[in-house]
Amino acid sequence: MGFLKLKGKQMGWRDIAILIRLPNLMIIVLTQYFTAIFLIGPDQPYSRFILDIRLFLLSLSTVLIASAGYIINDYYDIKIDYLNKPRRVVVGKRLRRRIALALHWSLNALGVLIALLVNLKLGIINLAAAFLLWFYSNHLKRIPFLGNVTVAFLTSLSILIILILYPQHEKLVLVYAVFAFFLNLIREIIKDIEDWKGDKAFGCRTLPIVWGIRYTKYFLYFLMIIFILLLSWLTIRLDNYFIKIYFALLSIPAAFFVHKLIRSDTTEDFYYLSGFSKMIMLSGVISMMFFKFF
Repeated sequence: MGFLKLKGKQMGWRDIAILIRLPNLMIIVLTQYFTAIFLIGPDQPYSRFILDIRLFLLSLSTVLIASAGYIINDYYDIKIDYLNKPRRVVVGKRLRRRIALALHWSLNALGVLIALLVNLKLGIINLAAAFLLWFYSNHLKRIPFLGNVTVAFLTSLSILIILILYPQHEKLVLVYAVFAFFLNLIREIIKDIEDWKGDKAFGCRTLPIVWGIRYTKYFLYFLMIIFILLLSWLTIRLDNYFIKIYFALLSIPAAFFVHKLIRSDTTEDFYYLSGFSKMIMLSGVISMMFFKFF
């Protein structure tokens, strides 16, 4: 990895994992395979999906596009990240900016080409996703709410694109896509509250900067209400016994989340809430397994 040296230092595996957000990529792969195996094909053998080269290539292309998105986000946010999270800075510290930019475009090109091998529609979607991730990092993330919606939409899209390969059980997949959209939207706004000082110093106009933390929290309460009502409506229409149980039980961590949000006023508090919302998302992915038995 000599070409990744910067000022006498060399990137290690930990730096690479931070750069491409390896845990997040693993969750993407897990979510896509669980969607196919447990939501779309619970009555079919695992091997149909695990050995399907098309699903492998779809997931690989998604991971490549996501990795490129994380890299370009760090590329544009070097100064902000030095204020908000200096220990996690890789681009500009361990990795030359021009190398980071080259990696971004290379991963995007590879992700789109692999997607085109699977399906023309998937290739077009990946191309649009790559553009959106670049535009988000370059511009949208500095616009109140619009940047948050973009990230949440792309997260839910990573679930919905499985329907391109397996157009079955669309309503069930839609429920989980809505679940992913709202949880990611809420988490992205919480991360903006967590990082508001660094963002404000460099001219970003996120919700906490434009509205203030108090009114941003009020907006989060509103989103939680919409999230619960919409999920309840979709669940009733789906008429599935297990999903009703799961989303009923989800009210417990949701209530705890709101309780903690009401009392939160420090960076550490919002960091905790960000991690907690991520755990709820992971529980949603794990819950897909139970459709094999219900």
